[in-house]
Parts: sequence; structure tokens; C-alpha cells
Amino acid sequence: MNTVVTSKEEILKTSRELIQQAGWSAVNIRSVAAACGVSVGSIYNYFDSKAALMGATVESVWCEIFHRPEDEAVFQDTQACIIWLYQRMKYGCKRYPGFFNLHSLGFMGEDKSDGKRRMQQTWQHILDSLHSVLLRDARVRPDAFTEAFTAEKFSDLLFSLMLSALLRQDYDPSVVLEIVRRTLY
Repeated sequence: MNTVVTSKEEILKTSRELIQQAGWSAVNIRSVAAACGVSVGSIYNYFDSKAALMGATVESVWCEIFHRPEDEAVFQDTQACIIWLYQRMKYGCKRYPGFFNLHSLGFMGEDKSDGKRRMQQTWQHILDSLHSVLLRDARVRPDAFTEAFTAEKFSDLLFSLMLSALLRQDYDPSVVLEIVRRTLY
């Protein structure tokens, strides 16, 4: 058995593969060590606890699902961005069955605060991206936003609809696109 893993990324890749093959519960220090062909101690060189491994794994899954697209035009147009986000949600559900519904439940306990923090950071990144797209979208009417109804509040609404769609496993963006069309253009 090897005693050294070449990288933290290799451990996270293996953890993602375990989720794909056997679900969220398959990821623990021992199973990841076995899948990497290393000792348990080798995993602890990179992650000081199961909670740290789980948190980093969640973050890596979110990053894989919502990686920056090659086509930067996605971040210039609100509707294109929403279509891209829903496509990525569908991809994530297919690649990691049950991930969106189940992973957040694993962060209920106190020792899981790092994982919860990482998940919230990823969500904040998506929310900030939505907000930026709204501000860059040349098609948005100049009077679409007011002091009370800001681009930030609208991006919060869009993100809430996205999270709701994730939980329902509904990857059809047509209703959200209609809301955007009627509200902004």
C-alpha cells in the first residue's frame, strides 16, 4: 500500500467518485484511503477530520458543477446565465444523484460547521455572479430597479428559485426566464 497521496486534489477527486458510485454516505476517511490505495494516516496529512474531508468534498463538487463556463457571454446576459445555471444543476443531479437534497443535511451538527461554511461560500459566489450579470446585462431596462427593488434583491429572488428547483429536481428554467423577461426587459 502506498503511504503518500500525490495531492489533496487526488483525494477530493476520489471522494467525488465515491459519491458518484455509492452516494454521500460512502465518503469517510477509511473509504477514501482505501480507494486512494493509501493509509488512513495519509488522508489525515491533508484533512484533520472527517468533517474537514466532507467540507472540502462538498466544496469540490459544487465547484465542479458550477465551474466557470468557457463562453464568457454567459455572464453578460441574465437569461443565458439562468439557462447555463439550470443546465449545470441538471448535470450535477445526474452526476451526483441525491447530492443537492442530501449533502446539506450532513452539516447539521456542530462538528460540521466548516462544511456548512464552505457550502454557504459557494452559494454566495453563485449569488454574487447572478448580481454581477444583472448589472452587466445591456438589455435590462434602465428603470427595472428602484431603491426598494434592487438588482441585489432580484438576484436573491432568482437564487431562491434556483435552490427551490434544486430541491424539486426541476431543471426547466422557463418560468424563471419568463419572470426575468417580464421584470427586466
